[in-house]
Amino acid sequence: MTMPAAVADVDPRLLRRAMGQFATGVTVITTVTEGSAPAGCTVNAFTSLSLDPPLVLVCIGRGRAMHPLLTEGPGYAVNVLAADQEPLAGTFARPGPDRFAGVAVRSGRHGVPLLEGAIAHIECDRYGVLDGGDHAIVVGRVRDLHVGDGEPLLYSQGAFLDLPRQDWERATADARHEWLLSAPW
Repeated sequence: MTMPAAVADVDPRLLRRAMGQFATGVTVITTVTEGSAPAGCTVNAFTSLSLDPPLVLVCIGRGRAMHPLLTEGPGYAVNVLAADQEPLAGTFARPGPDRFAGVAVRSGRHGVPLLEGAIAHIECDRYGVLDGGDHAIVVGRVRDLHVGDGEPLLYSQGAFLDLPRQDWERATADARHEWLLSAPW
């Protein structure tokens, strides 16, 4: 059997640029420390994984302060940010003494803070942790959901996307909804 030739490593800058072409929503992942202090960070590496059982995943860099809290703690919440919450995304993306100062929250499962104004809260128990290279893939078992109205905050090519409400309404009205669920593959 012939083994394929080794493929050279990909240029990390080019990989980052290519990944930036993929538009994502923006979330703030929240949890609590062992001493019950609130903790959170902005994450766009989040997705649904399974409907049965209901699972989601979030990827967190191994060097981030949130890494041990998510990989060892009992659970977390995914706060899906609304289009008008760009400043909140910035606050939770940068180090700071108290990211929660002045932020309206309510307490969720495990005492995890849920950010007011988010268009969805997905409350999870930690289900498993997988190796993702320089990141950990933290799988969460969805235990509670809260869904509100509004447009999501979007991110692509290193920038937040500002889609005016009328354009958003037009785009969603004309969209082919749930086409992936009925695809033959």
